[in-house]
Amino acid sequence: MDNQELQSLKNKFDIVGNDSVLDDALERAVKIAPTDIVVLITGESGVGKENIPKIIHQYSRRKNGKYLAVNCGAIPEGTVDSELFGHEKGSFTGATESRKGYFEEANGGTLFLDEIGELPLASQARLLRVLQNGEYIKVGSSKVEKTDVRVVAATNVNLEYAVAQGKFRQDLYYRLSGFMIYMPPLRDRKEDISLLFRKFASDFSEKYGMKKVNLTNDATRLLIGYRWPGNVRQLKSVAENVSVLETSGPVNPSSGRIEVNAEMLAKHLPKENPEDMLPATLERPSADAFSSSEKQAIVNAIVELKKDVELLKAQIKGNIHVPEVPSAVIDHVNEDAEWQGQGTPVTKDDISKAPLFDIPVEPEEQVPQSSTIKEMSNELMRQRLEANHGNRKLTAQQLGISERTLYRRLPPEYKTQRKPNK
Repeated sequence: MDNQELQSLKNKFDIVGNDSVLDDALERAVKIAPTDIVVLITGESGVGKENIPKIIHQYSRRKNGKYLAVNCGAIPEGTVDSELFGHEKGSFTGATESRKGYFEEANGGTLFLDEIGELPLASQARLLRVLQNGEYIKVGSSKVEKTDVRVVAATNVNLEYAVAQGKFRQDLYYRLSGFMIYMPPLRDRKEDISLLFRKFASDFSEKYGMKKVNLTNDATRLLIGYRWPGNVRQLKSVAENVSVLETSGPVNPSSGRIEVNAEMLAKHLPKENPEDMLPATLERPSADAFSSSEKQAIVNAIVELKKDVELLKAQIKGNIHVPEVPSAVIDHVNEDAEWQGQGTPVTKDDISKAPLFDIPVEPEEQVPQSSTIKEMSNELMRQRLEANHGNRKLTAQQLGISERTLYRRLPPEYKTQRKPNK
């Protein structure tokens, strides 16, 4: 597309900006429109992803068909299938009559599925079937229905990360990501920020019948330097607030507009939380990112290592007491450790009470700086082996490990010794 065609497209869909990445997204939308290829639009919340499916629909052979936009994140989980695929009368409580779903309503047209990452896994499987062969089954029915719908999806989360966490189907991700269009965040469109503000401020001044506002140089620098975590949607809200609330500022005699300086503008810019400094498209792991088994294994390791340190401390003091089945430190350096994933489920209270490894040692009994857990465990093995007159099987039983593990960890001089007869 040449510049004139591109500007005409922007005017038609009320898109403001000259950023090269934005222009590339618009051009890709026009190029893919004549096909029926599924499109996935990515980008942070508030960047204007909803404009892309409208462009695709208007430049496609389906432009005379229906265009429906569905926010998947706004549909209650229990009614997602009914909303998307419809239901039969009596299929569930409250289903007093049959209902068409969005895929039936949009037959022959385009269906925009926003926040696709919020779909439940069961619904994702049904969506995959529709994308593959156009077939679906209404809730409460056994009849296979057919539909001819162009699907455009959008997400503001990292679907690859969602796949890794088991929250999004990998096969559906591959089906959606065949053709992707990326919408850039506002902070990467520095030159467009003041342009967008002027456009929004002008629109709101006309809407509310108020004088138009104009930003001073220091206010413009503040506007451009702000990170805009809410992107274009947030900028539009700020422009509305400024246009409505800053009516008592000085008026420029030449332009007749109200002059808004940086101090006046700053009142409408929320302070940023340092924890929110990453892009919204990246879903950051939290404590919930670990499964219960992973949390349990971590805390079990902490507790067992505490016991091992106490055992080694007793060994250094010469006061050794080896229980029948100890959790020896050797287990923790053995890749075949048997304690992983076992034991009583760990609670949050257990995690908060987990001991730290700050164990005081008397000066005369301090371990040399060069000593390591591995060296101390080797010394423990040697002493137990000598006490058992070289009987590796008995030593392994006392240490609570397998004989194979003991042999693998033994110093070379002990491996050459023959194990005495019982």
